[in-house]
Amino acid sequence: MQLLRLFTTFILSLLNIAVSPQARPVPVVSPSPSVAPVTYEKIFDQMIDDEILNNTTTILTTGDVIPGRTVNFKMTQSHDFTLPFHNTAAFLKNSDLTIINLEAPLTVNCPVTTEGMVFCGNPRFTEGMLYAGIDVATMGNNHSLNYGWDGLDQTEKLLADTGILTAGFNRTAISNLSVKTVKELDVGILAYNILDNPDRQIILAEIKNAKKEVDFLIVAFHWGAEYVKYPAAETRQLAYDAIDSGADLIAGNHPHWIQPIEVFKDKLIIYAHGNFIFDQEWSEETKTGIIVKTYMSGGKIADAEVIPIYISNFNQPEILTGKKKEAVLNLVREISTQ
Repeated sequence: MQLLRLFTTFILSLLNIAVSPQARPVPVVSPSPSVAPVTYEKIFDQMIDDEILNNTTTILTTGDVIPGRTVNFKMTQSHDFTLPFHNTAAFLKNSDLTIINLEAPLTVNCPVTTEGMVFCGNPRFTEGMLYAGIDVATMGNNHSLNYGWDGLDQTEKLLADTGILTAGFNRTAISNLSVKTVKELDVGILAYNILDNPDRQIILAEIKNAKKEVDFLIVAFHWGAEYVKYPAAETRQLAYDAIDSGADLIAGNHPHWIQPIEVFKDKLIIYAHGNFIFDQEWSEETKTGIIVKTYMSGGKIADAEVIPIYISNFNQPEILTGKKKEAVLNLVREISTQ
């Protein structure tokens, strides 16, 4: 009887193997390198370790981009809508994810002018954005609705048709979450116009919910006073609260001057990048800005690099070198570490 039971078990096991599908092999995933947290020293030593260079995802964030007024005039005059990016496109597209703050809608029949505070840009500005490899345009700012919801809808559809994501105003929430998969990691982007004084508890709740859906969360804030060097206490508190709610990187804009960079709980806060593509040539502060290159590994920030820029001809930034570069880096270091 015992032999019969063993024989029956053996036959059934053979039949089970024959009819059952093979189990899916478990993928072998290489562990992420162990990377020390980002620090001020790492940011300002101007050196990136080889291990970080070879094992991270790079994210570029820039200052304010205005495709209207004199910038639009210059592009229209030259019949070249890639003009503002001529000196930076090669650098911008050599990154895994490049984000700009697009501070005006792109609308049909946008007036060509060098004056005024109601901004819009020609839809052909997307030619420049594609030329420079822009992946995401944040539109949570105080000029995105200069032409109403119709202007914003035109812009979002235009950018979607060209493959560029947008984050910002939403008809049913304060911001819309955009997600870009980069090197198998889901990177989320939210954008908020704080100048409209939205409910901060709703913002923090949206950040908390967004973090559940992504591996790394970038929050772009349009905030603070213009033409000042330091953020207000309430601005800093919102940054801290946003990080406590799930933000990994905060990219600030609106002051049109460079403001400090802060490391908080191993996360990075850029309070203001200054201008990037803008026509404010009436001061050195408004002609000078920074691009920040963040190195992200396994959902954590490993390092960051500050790249100073300078705007010429009312529209065209260039990456600084030599003594001019050092002067801007020294400024950022000074205001960030006081």
